[in-house]
Amino acid sequence: MQIADNKVVSIHYTLTNDDGEVIDSSRDAEPLVYLHGAENIIPGLEQALAGKVAGDDLKVSIAPSDAYGDFDENMVQVVPREMFQGVDTLEPGMEFQAQTSQGVQVIRIAAVDGDDITIDGNHPLAGETLHFDVSVAAVREASEEELAHGHVHGHGGCH
Repeated sequence: MQIADNKVVSIHYTLTNDDGEVIDSSRDAEPLVYLHGAENIIPGLEQALAGKVAGDDLKVSIAPSDAYGDFDENMVQVVPREMFQGVDTLEPGMEFQAQTSQGVQVIRIAAVDGDDITIDGNHPLAGETLHFDVSVAAVREASEEELAHGHVHGHGGCH
C-alpha cells in the first residue's frame, strides 16, 4: 500500500542538521506513527514520503520553508525580568507559554543578562535545513475515528 492522504504511516528516522549532528531519532525506540495528510509532520517530509511503501528507505533534505520556517528576528525581544513573576530562576533554554496576538505561543529564554531577559518565539529548528534518513516500517488504512480526530489512535499513536 502506498503512502497517501488518510493512511496511517509508521517510520523510523534519524534527523540531523547541516553539521551532521543528530537532532532526533526513532531508531532505538518505537517508530513515529502519523496520519498522512493531516499536517501531523512537517510538510516537506510528508511530501517526500508520498507514494512510498513499507520497506522503502529515503534520505531527504528539507528547506526551512517546508519545515519550521525561516528564523524571524521579530520574534526575538528583550523583556524585563518582572515579566516572569513567580519564577525564581531563569536560564537559557527554559520554555514558557505566552498569550500573543496569534494566541498561545511557546517562547524560549535565549539569554539572561541581569534583569534583561531575551526571549525567542521561533521554533528551535526555525531557519535550519533538516536532513532525514527514513525507513518506512508500515502503511495501513486509517480508521473512521482516526480520520475524524485527525491523528492516529492505538499502539504507537496518540490516544
